[in-house]
Amino acid sequence: MFIAFEGGEGAGKSTHLRRLTERLDDLGIAHLLVREPGGTPAGERIREIVLDPRTPIFAETELLLYLASRAEFVNRVVRPALERGELVLADRFEMSTYAYQGLARGLGLERVKDLNAFATGGLKPDGTVLLALDPDVGRGRQRGQADRLEQEHADFHRSVAEAYTALAESEPGVITIRSDGPLDEVQEQLWSELAARWPDRFPPGA
Repeated sequence: MFIAFEGGEGAGKSTHLRRLTERLDDLGIAHLLVREPGGTPAGERIREIVLDPRTPIFAETELLLYLASRAEFVNRVVRPALERGELVLADRFEMSTYAYQGLARGLGLERVKDLNAFATGGLKPDGTVLLALDPDVGRGRQRGQADRLEQEHADFHRSVAEAYTALAESEPGVITIRSDGPLDEVQEQLWSELAARWPDRFPPGA
């Protein structure tokens, strides 16, 4: 099973994924936590390029770098893990590309979907969780040196948030959770939603 976790900058994906995996560990449920871009030797090098604030790149270049990383990620990490029957949890996947490059960058959603399908060989997540947060709040949560995307202007991040909302409404099966509440409450809602959808992987009440 393959579940992707999505959201804008500062939405709490990494924090909630870390807590989720700790809970799975406590329950003895095997899983694999991965991130995009990255997750492979080539992907990590691409990540350094695409997120480096010292490296200005065109939107088209950005898209193709993300998709190159994804092709490696899917073929070297995700498909083998799924063949072994593992639960794969990804910090970002295709919805990020649709929101950031397809819509916010204006490269065209259908074109980006076609290119993404080529990069992934048609592989799609079994489910997607969107952690929704006001982009101004998300930017206020950021700590440390901002990467190239985090340094984008406020209007860009608002466009990304609007894109995520539109995608969640149009894509079937997306679980949307507001992440602006207390951490423990958001985490419990996340577990409850996952347990309702996949009780064999996320035991209800555990």
